Amino acid sequence: MGVTRLKRKDRKNKTTSRLEVQWLKLARNVETGSRSLQSPKSQVSLNNAVLAKLELAAKN
Repeated sequence: MGVTRLKRKDRKNKTTSRLEVQWLKLARNVETGSRSLQSPKSQVSLNNAVLAKLELAAKN
């Protein structure tokens, strides 16, 4: 059987779903004591630190 090319829509869906999975892996909450400890240099950690500062400033 011959190899069939994916139609443009299917190629787009394949790429989009791969990127969504990658984004979900990056965006999930990492529990304390978890084996997959979040790097302090990661963008998610930096964003959480900024949000924590803003929340603290809003409370005062």
